[in-house]
Amino acid sequence: MNPLHLRSAGVSLLLAFDSGEAEIVHWGADLGEAIPDLNLLRAPVPHSALDVPVVAGLLPQASSGWLGRPGLRGHRTDDDGAPGFAFSPALRVTAAEASLDGRRARITQSDAEAGLELVSELVLNEGGLLEISHELINRGTGAYHLGELGVVVPVPSAASELLDLTGRWCRENHPQRQQILQGTWVRSGRHGRTGHDSSLLVAAGSVGFSNRSGRIWAVHFGWSGNHEQYLDSLADGRRMLGAAELLGSGEIVLAAGESYRTPTLYAAYSDSGLDGVTDAFYRWFRARRQHVTSHALANYRPRPVVLNTWEAVYFDHRLEPLIELADAAADLGVERFVLDDGWFRGRRDDHAGLGDWYVDETMWPDGLAPLIEAVTSRGMEFGLWVEPEMVNLDSDVAREHPEWISRPSAASPKDGGRLPREWRHQHVLDLANPEAWQYVYDRLDALLRENDIAYLKWDQNRDLAEQGHAGRPSVHEQTLAAYRLFDALKAAHPRVEIESCSSGGGRVDLGILQRTDRVWASDCNDALERQTIQRWTEAVLPPELVGAHVGPTHSHTTGRVHDISFRAITALFGHFGMEWDIRQATAAERETLRRAIALYKQHRDLLHSGVRINADLAEPNLTLHGVVAHDGGEALFAAVALGSLSAEMPGRVGIPGLDPERTYRLAVALPTPEDADFVDSFIQTSPPAWLSEGATATGRFLAEVGLPLPILRPEHAILLHVTAVE
Repeated sequence: MNPLHLRSAGVSLLLAFDSGEAEIVHWGADLGEAIPDLNLLRAPVPHSALDVPVVAGLLPQASSGWLGRPGLRGHRTDDDGAPGFAFSPALRVTAAEASLDGRRARITQSDAEAGLELVSELVLNEGGLLEISHELINRGTGAYHLGELGVVVPVPSAASELLDLTGRWCRENHPQRQQILQGTWVRSGRHGRTGHDSSLLVAAGSVGFSNRSGRIWAVHFGWSGNHEQYLDSLADGRRMLGAAELLGSGEIVLAAGESYRTPTLYAAYSDSGLDGVTDAFYRWFRARRQHVTSHALANYRPRPVVLNTWEAVYFDHRLEPLIELADAAADLGVERFVLDDGWFRGRRDDHAGLGDWYVDETMWPDGLAPLIEAVTSRGMEFGLWVEPEMVNLDSDVAREHPEWISRPSAASPKDGGRLPREWRHQHVLDLANPEAWQYVYDRLDALLRENDIAYLKWDQNRDLAEQGHAGRPSVHEQTLAAYRLFDALKAAHPRVEIESCSSGGGRVDLGILQRTDRVWASDCNDALERQTIQRWTEAVLPPELVGAHVGPTHSHTTGRVHDISFRAITALFGHFGMEWDIRQATAAERETLRRAIALYKQHRDLLHSGVRINADLAEPNLTLHGVVAHDGGEALFAAVALGSLSAEMPGRVGIPGLDPERTYRLAVALPTPEDADFVDSFIQTSPPAWLSEGATATGRFLAEVGLPLPILRPEHAILLHVTAVE
């Protein structure tokens, strides 16, 4: 069988079949059209080893001599129910075909004795992002008990360092880095959701790879439930980077003819550092027809300025203060007003009411209509917070339908079926129960039909520990049921946008983002924390999908105090909004905020379409990041002092990513001398000359020589507007 060669955007994927199974022999830099006889890649056979070369297949198998983590684990039982049979399949290629455009492949491998068939689909997208998924089909006569089906890609020995992300609530997506050593590195997520500590990106790269340099092979697993991500580094020098759904005991049992499809593994290769990986993901996102900035959308509009009420009023839902807040929002130029938690029956705090998705008649005797009319009459969209996957025991629905609450026991509540421990006073509604699923769908559908709601802030505030349905583990079923709920509501209400919020960044992945329109990256609105959270969330997700809000002057989650310019500059590089009682803002703060909102509206097409740039700077407490238009005509950059700098002056800083042959003019856009916090942002007797006068230079000069930055105070920033001089 001839090899298959997929090519796109400077990336090649080469598949060989000489061994009888599918094998990725190259994934990386483009190889050009001419491919030699692949026999030249036949590996040597070492002493004390199998007598033939070991194949590291598209699905690694012990039947090919692979001694690392297997791609497939499972078994059958015999007629007496004894387990362990068909434990080591020998899947071999029966069909392989590529699309005419040379960017798609479909490969079928079978083992008649084991009664298994594997269909693998590979797509190399126009921007160079690779998608891989497998479907396992039970072709036998009895049940097949699936333990794991992984999706992997090979990485070469040139990849010697590993970077992944971790975190916690209010500190999501922080990087950690280590040398790749022999053995298997594993990150497990058992939260029943993606998790605050989940790695949005796992990147294996060459020595010292950075934002703008080095070769990198990186993956993301598009799944919102339990999962494992791993790098398998064998003694023979080969390495596999991959992921798999983490299944509970007996969670997937395939009857004859049934199948299981893996979540998609997304993989990006870059020879230009982490920014090249980011560019591949951004191109993939922005090519989707359903993407929020796609002009193919019937309800396309630029990403609106948001005001969310949570940190402004919490559970204090009185009409008069909320209308005052709407007045203040409209005066500043807000375009979407979102009413957060507290509007439904019995909801005065977080102990009660979840599941009763009816407007509280005692708090809202005329329904939500008076507030919605006040918001929309002021030129803003109305949005509403929901948490439909959860339930409080103190709720009508829990009292009437205790059997709808997920539990590890098969016993009914009347028989003492044990509940998992509470988390924020709530439990999980068992969406694998068709009646519970239908109830939630009907209530949300009614809310959207009866009210002028343009946006749902969809929260999910707890881990799914001991998630069970009918006595069996059910994270897999619950995740798919949640997906179906999103999909059904989207189909019924295509003009309604949905945000995936999960106590902040607890459910951020490409599985949920196939059916939602943005994520809430973190419950932390502290601008200093957000600098790191947003940088690494946006390593994969383009900024138009990442909610970024100006929080209160005094952060509710960290207690830090930051000036308005720093908070506004931080929020500009995302889907901009506010989560703050802006009625309490000073006149000076309102003026700066008004200027920031005007800047966002002026530049949001650039912010939400351009190329992401992260400069490589030696000073760890100084960052320079920005967005450059694809035609090179315009850019926005933020220079940020995360803390005190080691040197007295930051010195000259290169500005990368611009067209080296074009001439640019740079000016400070925020803070400006008109802003009250302009002088307080710097520690200097006099500024660099260009700060007040502007600067004009070629892109090459700006990248190679750079400009002297002003001496920023710790936890301050400046926003630079760069325009090409025609």
